[in-house]
Amino acid sequence: MVLDSNIIIWLAILIAGIAIGFVVRILLQTVSDKGKHREALNAVETSQRQADNLLKEAELKAKEFLFQARSKFDEETKRDREELQKLEKRVQQRDENLDRKFELLDKKEQDLTNREKSVAGQQRAISEKEKELQTTIDQQRVKLEEISEMTAGEAKEELKFMMLEEARIDSAKMIKRLEEEARETADKKAKEIISFSIQRYAGDYIAERAVTVVNLPSDEMKGRIIGREGRNIRSFESATGVDLIVDDTPEAVVLSVFDPIRREIARIALERLISDGRIHPARIEEVVKKVSREMETAIKEEGEKAAFDIGVHGIHPELIRLMGKLKYRTSYAQNVLQHSIEVAFLCGSMAGELGLNVKDAKRVGFLHDVGKAVDHEVEGSHALIGAELAKKYGESQKLVNAIASHHDEVKAGSIEAVLVQAADALSAARPGARREMLETYIKRLEDLERIANGFKGVDKSYAIQAGREIRIMVESEEINDDQAVVVAKQIAQSIEKELAYPGQIKVTVIRETRAVDYAK
Repeated sequence: MVLDSNIIIWLAILIAGIAIGFVVRILLQTVSDKGKHREALNAVETSQRQADNLLKEAELKAKEFLFQARSKFDEETKRDREELQKLEKRVQQRDENLDRKFELLDKKEQDLTNREKSVAGQQRAISEKEKELQTTIDQQRVKLEEISEMTAGEAKEELKFMMLEEARIDSAKMIKRLEEEARETADKKAKEIISFSIQRYAGDYIAERAVTVVNLPSDEMKGRIIGREGRNIRSFESATGVDLIVDDTPEAVVLSVFDPIRREIARIALERLISDGRIHPARIEEVVKKVSREMETAIKEEGEKAAFDIGVHGIHPELIRLMGKLKYRTSYAQNVLQHSIEVAFLCGSMAGELGLNVKDAKRVGFLHDVGKAVDHEVEGSHALIGAELAKKYGESQKLVNAIASHHDEVKAGSIEAVLVQAADALSAARPGARREMLETYIKRLEDLERIANGFKGVDKSYAIQAGREIRIMVESEEINDDQAVVVAKQIAQSIEKELAYPGQIKVTVIRETRAVDYAK
């Protein structure tokens, strides 16, 4: 800054001198004669004085500027020095902090080294103790084997068996306690709901068979039904698809076919032909066609009547027609349409008790067996077939799932699905609802007793109440009270896996201890 000020001063003096010389030269050249030389000299002197004054003013200004520059420079230098001092203090503090950290790190490193040495020593001591302990264990094991006369493997198996038995007993106790707690609340409420629902509905029951007997006004009518060379009976069987059996039974013929709808068409057509008296191939075909059309109308009306009686609306007409066909379908001699109506009322009643939508529950119960109308035509179970039909004709996903899951073939996805399962079991299991073949009934009783007798500790077993309950007597010396609970649970599970049956089967395990003595 000082060097710059000196340069400026010298430049100002140089410029002033050049200016003065230029003025003097002009004045000398402008003086043309000697008379005016003095005036020129005076002018020069005046100019010289003015130049001196200018130089002095320039020097003063330059000195003033230099003083100001020096003052500014001193202030800036002072500020820079203060900042440098602050930075030096900070750096010094950081150095001190780093020194302290290094000292701490050295101490920690030393502590870690000492700990590692200590841990290594402890590990060596632990290893030595483990060796001593293992040696002791081996010695004790040898002594135990000598005392118990069992190897280590045999002892383990025995211990496993004992622990398994203890676990089974503990689980049996827990299961028993939980079942008792659940029964105190759930069983009572469920019985109330189910009993209330059953009391509110008592459906009529219709049983159908695989053959139908048609009464004749006289035995002479048999010859007219057979026709010349059997043409009438062949024409009738061809038109209806039903076997017409004419035997020695007086004043009666038998219609036999698996399809109940075809059998009903054949019955009505034969009765009309007998009433009319005109029996020949052309008339037979005409009457059968007319009765078939009337049967289609009657089937639809039956479905509509059932839906109206239940109180469900908006069902697709094809589903209504299929439900009407169920009037002529039986399951274990139980009419399927009547069963569906009964399930619908039971579902609605239970849904009302639980605060659910009664109409939705009735709809699901009514349609749950719709697959049985076509299960002889389509491959698969009636539950899955019914679910596909419901989905095809625009029913909700909840209803489709309830139909598909009512025999546990898929997982139930709603409360209504569980209600359908319960109502279906109630309708099928109530007394007199279904009939079974004698052979099937006897075989189920034998299978129940066979399964129960196959368990260890079972002395005797009796299937009672038409196979709805099995009572099992167990050896009191082999099975205690807690184990009896486990045996009952295991037998029930085996029955579920091996047998197919409507409703449910009660498994009762009876254990008693008798003390007998004689007074002599």
